[in-house]
Amino acid sequence: MSSIILAVVIGAAFGAVLDRIGATNPNWIGKMLNLTNLHLMKTILLAIGTASVLMFGGQMLGLVDVGHMSVKTAYAGVFIGGLLLGGGWAAAGYCPGTGVCAAATGRKDALFYIAGGLLGAAAYMVTYPAWKSAGLLEGEKLTLGTVPGSGYDGILPVSGDILGIVMGLAFVAVAIALPERLRGGGEAVAPAE
Repeated sequence: MSSIILAVVIGAAFGAVLDRIGATNPNWIGKMLNLTNLHLMKTILLAIGTASVLMFGGQMLGLVDVGHMSVKTAYAGVFIGGLLLGGGWAAAGYCPGTGVCAAATGRKDALFYIAGGLLGAAAYMVTYPAWKSAGLLEGEKLTLGTVPGSGYDGILPVSGDILGIVMGLAFVAVAIALPERLRGGGEAVAPAE
């Protein structure tokens, strides 16, 4: 029971942060994607980079159990799904997490986004046998570099922990170096309305 309470508290805090940085407002997602305001992109890169450094550094120090690491199988269906997710994100201005958070703030358009996502998931379930028989769901679990104790093969002959820290630091550097805007004007980012 305590793990459920902890999950609700962490989820609510994460949702509040998403709302505060403007990620629950599809207008800000659109401004990020058309490069008129990069505040959200900078925030996302900084968060991913920081999490990567902390996770891989924690694994190297023995503070993070590698057994909790789960890697998606690399196959054509993941690539196709990524394209669909990216297209839907650009069209709707929401990704699954921000859509749920936006619905929690009272945005009615987010409810339609969630309904569309559920319909898409149902369509995938119904057509799953066809995707499987086409061979689009076959592949291997791979990482860029080998992480000791993870049980996953690395594509590159380097330490996955070191590579994760280096990539995380690169994301942080890009987040710091990016300007607020690459082109055009625009107002400062505010929380979702």
